[in-house]
Amino acid sequence: MERTDNRYTTYVQILKEELVPAMGCTEPIAIAYAAAKAREVLGAEPDKVNIGVSDNIVKNVKSVVVPNTDGMKGIEAAAVAGIVGGQADLQLEVISQVTAQQKAEMRAFLEQVPVKVKQLDTGIIFDIIVTLFKGGDSATVRISQYHTNITYVEKNGTVLFAAEEQPAGCSEGEQKETGLADKNLLNIQDIIEFADTCDLEDVKPVLDVQIQYNTLISEEGLLGDYGANVGSTMLKAYGSNIENRAAAKAAAGSDARMSGCELPVIINSGSGNQGMTVSVPVIEYAKELNVPKEKLYRALVISNLIAVHEKAGIGRLSAYCGAVSAGCAAGCGIAYLYGGGYEAIAHTLVNSLAIVSGIICDGAKPSCAAKIASSVQAGIMGYHMYQNGQEFKAGDGIVSNGVEATIKNVGRLGRDGMRLTDKEIVKIMMAQ
Repeated sequence: MERTDNRYTTYVQILKEELVPAMGCTEPIAIAYAAAKAREVLGAEPDKVNIGVSDNIVKNVKSVVVPNTDGMKGIEAAAVAGIVGGQADLQLEVISQVTAQQKAEMRAFLEQVPVKVKQLDTGIIFDIIVTLFKGGDSATVRISQYHTNITYVEKNGTVLFAAEEQPAGCSEGEQKETGLADKNLLNIQDIIEFADTCDLEDVKPVLDVQIQYNTLISEEGLLGDYGANVGSTMLKAYGSNIENRAAAKAAAGSDARMSGCELPVIINSGSGNQGMTVSVPVIEYAKELNVPKEKLYRALVISNLIAVHEKAGIGRLSAYCGAVSAGCAAGCGIAYLYGGGYEAIAHTLVNSLAIVSGIICDGAKPSCAAKIASSVQAGIMGYHMYQNGQEFKAGDGIVSNGVEATIKNVGRLGRDGMRLTDKEIVKIMMAQ
């Protein structure tokens, strides 16, 4: 693929947009980012806070520890972290430079300042509105569609910024992520061609940081006592063969991250768990196979872009667990490390999606690590099936003829078919 090709430049841009650093689970961090920006606009510490969030934000914030808060959880904690210790210019690393004094001030703030949370029903799956008050002054910041997309800023009733609204009558499945590269250009054949031919200098800057950050937090997850310790449990129970090690190390990164570890990760499709799942198993296999660094880079291009391709049809947030798309994409990266081309990668993806599609997303919390492990194992199984001449065929459940048709089916399942499931999950979580 030539560097002047529109597909080439778009794929490079997608990697730059999707593989960015974040500290902590990205939904609470997005709340912290909105709150920090609102505090910046207000120009003072507020004496009242109102927060509106869509159901999927509730789901992904309720049970996860917000880093740099001394163990606090929840929407209120995320917002207060951004107000008291956030630096809006750092975006998804907004609370990465919190001081010990600011941590103490967060708890005092929550005790003294009223913070009101309400669920939004705007028809937008990813929606956060933070309004801060100080005496007669107010400031509002809205983030919609994805984690860093500020769509509205207002101070004292004056609109400072308003993004273009979605067309009237636009359904949840039709909403476009404004300001981002066109993911409709992604397909498996072109992704492989790009991975085979791209100038590595165009992708190394983001992949080098992904390798560094995601490996470090994976190792921390195995060393520390985080969540349910899924990663270390897997190694103790099933040994250190490469298949188990690849899944366990990815799970360990989630163990750490869901329990407030203050190390950053490089995300994929807006998710740190997905970022670790698409990368850590591929990195581990590259070590085991002793492949050249160039081969690892190209395999990571495969896994990252295939994961984005899958998620583009599902949406940023859904009842469909994002670890599934990421784990199956990791299987494709592993197939590439073994020398597999289009046929191997396409069969690996279809086989693995047939195994684990349907795992629900019930929010960010320690069990995400186990879902990651299961999804990576399915990705590896999908490749081993191909190696042994085995496959799930068109007509077997959601499997259709051709990898792209199966990806579309999964998108339909996650975006449309599981919409009511998503609402029911939130009801169950809020009743506890």
